[in-house]
Amino acid sequence: MSQELTQTIDQLAPPALTPQEIVDALNRYIVGQDAAKRAVAIAVRNRWRRQQLPEAIRADVSPKNILMIGSTGVGKTEIARRLAKLTGAPFLKVEATKYTEVGYYGRDVESMVRELLENSIALVRGKLRDQVREQAEARTRDRLLDLLCPRPPIYSVTTSGTNSLEPEGAENSYQRTRQKMGALLDQGALEDRKVELTIEQKATPVLFGGGNLENLDVDFQSMLERIVPKNRVVREMDVKSARRIVFDQECDTLLDEDKVNQAAIELAENMGIIFVDEIDKVIASEGKGADVSRQGVQRDLLPIVEGTTVNTKHGQVKTDHILFIAAGAFHNHLPSDLMPELQGRFPIRVELNDLTVEDFVRILQEPEHSLVKQYSALLQTENVSLKFTDEAIVEIARVAFHVNQTSQNIGARRLYTILEHLLEDLSFSAPQLAGTTFEVTLDYVHGKLASVVESEDLSRFIL
Repeated sequence: MSQELTQTIDQLAPPALTPQEIVDALNRYIVGQDAAKRAVAIAVRNRWRRQQLPEAIRADVSPKNILMIGSTGVGKTEIARRLAKLTGAPFLKVEATKYTEVGYYGRDVESMVRELLENSIALVRGKLRDQVREQAEARTRDRLLDLLCPRPPIYSVTTSGTNSLEPEGAENSYQRTRQKMGALLDQGALEDRKVELTIEQKATPVLFGGGNLENLDVDFQSMLERIVPKNRVVREMDVKSARRIVFDQECDTLLDEDKVNQAAIELAENMGIIFVDEIDKVIASEGKGADVSRQGVQRDLLPIVEGTTVNTKHGQVKTDHILFIAAGAFHNHLPSDLMPELQGRFPIRVELNDLTVEDFVRILQEPEHSLVKQYSALLQTENVSLKFTDEAIVEIARVAFHVNQTSQNIGARRLYTILEHLLEDLSFSAPQLAGTTFEVTLDYVHGKLASVVESEDLSRFIL
């Protein structure tokens, strides 16, 4: 690996957070589930520890993959999602149910690694763009001026029909006009001026039978993409819209594509996180029909988790040190029903607790962007001040817990539907209530949600 590439990867590496810092950051958004938070915090820290080891031992230190067990809506996905944002590592969330065994109609399991690499490329590209931002902005300004003030032709046609060189003063006049336009452009006075911009669009190959490129061999995909011509479209747009497109084009021109791809592969291999949700849904109940394919998904997933090399159009990706976090409710199956080999690749197992009334109260109030804060902020845009009494918060939590117990338990997601039902009338009439303060009291909650509490049948309609 070149020294320049090593320096680039070091710049892109996620921040080295301690386990306690990771848990504290997760606590800002997720209530409870301390065991799961500690497990993911240690797993992420171990990745940083591995990078500090000598090369000889580093290759033998494999990631400690995690299996989360818990009902829907208790925070499994949210922990993984927040963890990815916190660490800045390439992250991909997939559902095991959308994959099928090779040979069946569906998506190839290896495609999750290709999607992770695409996310890693976007991450690397975004960070490297900051390094060329100033140069790209200068080139963007020049191109916009070329569109606003095209250079006059070198030759002009005289009255006799012959070509002659334009007077020397024409160039000076053009430069003066360009300077004036440049000053107006810098002042933002030309944002609404219309220009014509040529945009390159890559055509998507259409296969016979309605197939897509994803299920084709990687080399064949690359060949098709090279064969299919790029469409050039001339569009009229304002300067404000054209600036964004031109800036993206100039950044792409300045960035070394090979350098981006190599850095992205290295980052995905060593820091990538794949969150496989609904892993329990690929456990076969019987040995026939669709269950054969489910068992096949486990067999196809096994080498990916164990460590293999996946071919992509950007290069080969080794999965030996990608961190896999699997999650499932396991209502109808047990983790022990998974293939023994696959079980062994998830040595860390954490069970997430079902949410209580007290948890619902905390979820409504404590997270940085809690539901109460979200609804208050939404109505504030209409100049309506929304307040909740403590008794109302407790009653909302109690109703959500009751509905979960008497119908389908969907965890914290029940709070979304309860609050939406509770504030529906207020949200509808908010534009007419501008300048007022609305307080959600215990009596108001009773009046709006009484039918939900009293009728189990009705509560089933609140999904």
